[in-house]
Amino acid sequence: MSLVLSILMPGVVSAVATASNIGPGVSFTAAWPNAWVASWMVAFPTLLVVLPLVRRLVAIVVEQPH
Repeated sequence: MSLVLSILMPGVVSAVATASNIGPGVSFTAAWPNAWVASWMVAFPTLLVVLPLVRRLVAIVVEQPH
């Protein structure tokens, strides 16, 4: 789950950030893969650390059926 999420989310976020900074076009298609890789290199290890904490917080907030 962490791997797939870390691929999709930074891809979308880096695409939006790249498009808003340089606009669509040839420069976007050249810049976006680099932005995606840089984002993924941060996102994947962060997800591995943060996801267990998020699961605990959600378990506290959401009542489990008995």
